[in-house]
Parts: sequence; C-alpha cells; structure tokens
Amino acid sequence: MVDIAAQEINLLQAAVVLFGAPLLAGVYARARAWTESRQGPSVLQPYYDLAKYLRKETLLPDGSSAVFVLGPLVAFGAYLTIAVVVPVVTPYPLPYAGLVDLLGGGLLFGLAALVVALAALDSGSNYAALGASRATVFGAFGEPVLIMVFVAVAVITGTNNPYVTTQLLAGSASAYLSPTHLLATAAFFLLLLAETGKLPVESPGHLEFGLMGEAQAYEHSGRLYGLLQWDGWLKQFLLATIFLNVFAAPWGLSASPTLAAALANTGLLGAKLAGLAGLLVLVEASLAKIRLFKVQDFLVIAFSLGLLSVVTWLWLGVS
Repeated sequence: MVDIAAQEINLLQAAVVLFGAPLLAGVYARARAWTESRQGPSVLQPYYDLAKYLRKETLLPDGSSAVFVLGPLVAFGAYLTIAVVVPVVTPYPLPYAGLVDLLGGGLLFGLAALVVALAALDSGSNYAALGASRATVFGAFGEPVLIMVFVAVAVITGTNNPYVTTQLLAGSASAYLSPTHLLATAAFFLLLLAETGKLPVESPGHLEFGLMGEAQAYEHSGRLYGLLQWDGWLKQFLLATIFLNVFAAPWGLSASPTLAAALANTGLLGAKLAGLAGLLVLVEASLAKIRLFKVQDFLVIAFSLGLLSVVTWLWLGVS
C-alpha cells in the first residue's frame, strides 16, 4: 500500500515540474534580456501567455487528422510521466519511479519529439514540415548522445536507475570526479544546449532561417499552441533538472520522507536552476550561432564525449 506522505510528495513533484517550467523560461528570458541591455519581459510572462492561449479558439488546418490534435497531448503526457519518475524534489524513489529508468525516460523524450513532428507534418504546411524535418534529422544525432550518456551512467553505478546514480555521486567524491562521469556530464551539457534551442545551436526568433522547434507549431493555434509551448518549457525544465540532480550537482537533497523536506528540496532545486540559467545565459552571451549544417558536428562532438566516457571506464577500470 502506497504511503500517504509519498503520494503527497509525488503530487508536489508533478506540480513543481508543471508550474515551475514556465517560471524557469521566464527567468531565463529576463536574464538573457539583461545581457542585451534590455529590460526584458516579466518572469511571469510565460504564465500570462499560457493563460491567453488556453482561452483562445483552436483552429484546425484543412485536411488535418487526429494526429494534429493528439501530438501536443501525447507529448504532454510523456513529459508528465517523466516528471514523476526522475529525481526532482527527493533523492529517493517515489511510488511511480519504477515505471521507467533513465533509458526509458530517454525513449519518452524521443516519443514526445516524434509525435510533435508528426503533428507538424499532418498540418500540411511546408514551413512546419521544414521545421519538423530539421528537428527530426538533428534529433537522430541527439538520441545516440542521450543513450551513450546513460550507458556511461550504467557502467558507473551498475544500473540505469537515476536515484541510485544521484545517491552514489552525492556520496562518493571518487565516482563524481572520475573521468567517466565528467566526460558524460560534458556530453549531457552539450545535448542540453541543443535540445533546448540554445546558442550556439539555435537562436530565438520566428524569422530565423535555421528555425527548428518553433516552426513545428506554426499551424497550431489556441489551446493546442499553448500546449506545445508548455511542452517545450517542460522539456527544458526536465532536462535541466536531470542534468543537475543526476549529473552535475546531486548534493544537498534531504532524504527525509516528509513533505517539509520535499518543500525544502524544492527551494534547493530552484537555486540550482537559477545557477544553471545564469551559466546558460553566459554561454549564449559568449557564443554566436553556428551554421545549420554545422549542428550535426556539434552533436557528433557530444556523442564523442559520451563514447569517450565509456571507453575511459573500460580502459581505466573505473566503476
């Protein structure tokens, strides 16, 4: 029988991901504006935008099918599933953590990307299809990076359970400082830049020639468009949280199985995300966008780092 406190913490974790994702996007947009000597939008602007889109009428393109509608919904469900199975506000597994491991989470990220691309293609728009094709091509380079990073985690910990990884790395300096872990973390950071549309891979703006993610939503409107925006914020929040709590900064999470401890961990997560947002803003302020045909080279470098992390473990016998 599931403990009542564990259920409450699970609900808290889902709420933190669902409603923290727009806030992270707002904080990032405001910080990025400051680096450009602009005041920037309010950190709450994503909430205002989401409320506006969810009130608007949804229009469907002529000739579209149920795929056009189901794409954003299935992606939202995939991200919500990931939200309750990865370490977000606890270093110990919650009731639904056994549903998937890290590799299963990677497959769910892939499923979300696939259904969004299919919805874009189903719209019949050439521009949406262009964005979907580009996102799919570069996603084909990104998925091997994610798998290789998770393989590196598996050889360090002997399992693909993210909670085991968090606890091991938080409690063992030798495991954290091992070449295998450091190389895998670097690979994941490059993947984070690519998958969340940050420079040097992609720059914001609807008129950007190299546009990928935004173009897929061009034919969506109203509630479906709002849901696609929310999907993008959820993806960014989840990847950033996994990067922090499983790879880069697994320390500090209280293992006390109480709601108060989970709330304290939520505050700690907010501080970690703020630090990561600052780092990403610094990276974007320092780099220019690479050319579209060079994005695959960027992802190949990330894959090479992930592969090198595994080879290093095999060579040095790091466990």
